[in-house]
Amino acid sequence: MMFKKVLIANRGEIAVRIIHACQEMGVSTVAVYSTADEKAPHVHLADESVCIGEPTPAESYLNMDKVLKAAKDTGADAIHPGYGFLSENADFARRCWEANMVFIGPPAEVITLMGDKIAAKKTMEKAHVPIIPGYHGDDQSLENFKAQAKKIGYPVIIKAAAGGGGKGMRIIREEEDMEESLESSKRESLSAFGNDTMFIEKYLEEPRHIEFQILADEQGHTIHLFERECSIQRRHQKIVEETPSVALTSELRAEMGKAAVQAAEAVKYTNAGTVEFMLSGSQYYFMEMNTRLQVEHPITEATTGIDLAKWQLRIASGEKLTLSQEDVHQRGHSIECRIYAEDPEKGFLPSTGVIQRMEVPQGVNIRHDTGIESGLEITPYYDPMLAKLIVYGESRDDAIGKMVWTLSNYVTMGVTTNVAFLKEVIAHPEFRKGNITTHFIDDYFQNWKHAEEIPVEAIMAASIYDLLHYTIQKERGGGEAHRDPYSPWKRSGKWRMGGE
Repeated sequence: MMFKKVLIANRGEIAVRIIHACQEMGVSTVAVYSTADEKAPHVHLADESVCIGEPTPAESYLNMDKVLKAAKDTGADAIHPGYGFLSENADFARRCWEANMVFIGPPAEVITLMGDKIAAKKTMEKAHVPIIPGYHGDDQSLENFKAQAKKIGYPVIIKAAAGGGGKGMRIIREEEDMEESLESSKRESLSAFGNDTMFIEKYLEEPRHIEFQILADEQGHTIHLFERECSIQRRHQKIVEETPSVALTSELRAEMGKAAVQAAEAVKYTNAGTVEFMLSGSQYYFMEMNTRLQVEHPITEATTGIDLAKWQLRIASGEKLTLSQEDVHQRGHSIECRIYAEDPEKGFLPSTGVIQRMEVPQGVNIRHDTGIESGLEITPYYDPMLAKLIVYGESRDDAIGKMVWTLSNYVTMGVTTNVAFLKEVIAHPEFRKGNITTHFIDDYFQNWKHAEEIPVEAIMAASIYDLLHYTIQKERGGGEAHRDPYSPWKRSGKWRMGGE
């Protein structure tokens, strides 16, 4: 039976996305928010809202006790974790079930298994899903890591077993760099995740990041919804995604899709999830499994016509998948760009401030998922992603052209964003050709500078001058300007050729 009320344990655009899905299905929603998010769109869009604490995540969105209390007090019968925050926290999933609250996601045991990268890779190996050659054992000594690296062959990469987001990750090209790299990786991993267990793998020089969307019901039926290309990354974080990938033939796509289903079935996965691979040439390797809805899920929805958020709700409520693998088809091409409040010219440093104005171009097959609006303050407490811009085209060239146009007309004033940077990435000749790897940003956009040199202060000064000049003209009884305050012909400011 479908839920009556769902609490969304998240914020921003994903909270808005889930609220809309629930309300379209006739399900009541509860939003939780910190004091910093009191005026955020997800708060007033939900049917009910509960303040759960101070701005810091530990006092609000990561506080399990407060989230569960809000769910209980409002009579919610399920919790959707979105992504980030508590979405891949096995303890939270377990506590939801203990409180007789449905956790909209996989079982806690699956989250635990897939959250341990070493255990996950061992499981995939047993399920005959290809994994990158490496060492995932218990011997964490320097001597063993040197021996394993020699056996694998340099270059190698060290990764944190409990981590993600590039933390604890080091590329090692020569044995003499192993000791320092291993020690610094362990320190960083222990600080970030409370665990300094590492593993080592062969480093792929020119890989592509390909992931497959999975849906699995509680009756054992699992399908994939094809791939997403996620190779355009900065600091190991995706910023541009597209589907389908130009790197996959129909045969390779079918083979990787089958492997993704095998991976999900091997751990008895349920709900929506993503199996991530690294692709080198025509050889693919399992990397990890994300046990939640992905940021980039809209491009899969665009090309398949399947609403993933709604299927999450249906599966969690016990419904069977009515889709077979043969029912799922791709059509056209979709691209997503992540709009961040950050400065690409300063190493993607996050930007804060008040959104003074936001304008998003309207058009056929343009989707804008956001949790912000004009007047909202962007604080330093949360991830700086402001929105996701998604376009769909009949072909890849069509989608690229639409995205370039949309970014060219996208306006956000008040904070620095990566919009201009994204436009140059999408318009780059090598991107247009499909020649992309996870090193694309490093290869082509090191020390990037905005091509436009006119500072915003100059534009504002010219605007003020124009306004003052017009006001003086009006006060002096300036002919037509007096009778028609909107006439452009009597306004000779900086915006008119031949003006002062």
